Amino acid sequence: MMSRRFRNVATALALGAMALGPLMTSAALAQARDPAYAAARSAGQVGEKIDGYLGFVTPPAPALRAVIDDVNIKRKAVYADKAKANNATVEEYALTSGCVLIAQTRPGEKYQAPDGTWQTRGAGAPLRDARCP
Repeated sequence: MMSRRFRNVATALALGAMALGPLMTSAALAQARDPAYAAARSAGQVGEKIDGYLGFVTPPAPALRAVIDDVNIKRKAVYADKAKANNATVEEYALTSGCVLIAQTRPGEKYQAPDGTWQTRGAGAPLRDARCP
């Protein structure tokens, strides 16, 4: 069962996502403009993890690791700000963001399933973690 605080974070994030469409934080905008990130995502080298961060599906080259590490650092900064504003932990906010980001993957993109395996998004909804709102 979800804690009350986690439900509040999930509700706040869900309402924000509905109002703004896709999660377009400054970090999301930056990664959308990075051609190395876009190419790695399209090639199935990186995917969305349930913890709200990007993960490596295949061992990365050093340059790609640097790009993804930078995106994840920016995401964590955004999560920390949003968590503080919503009286939640960074981990709670990141998990809820991970749920939203996985739901926003497109067919052919990789995401982490609840059991930790990497899956390729098909035409249907992705597998969801039981903690997702």
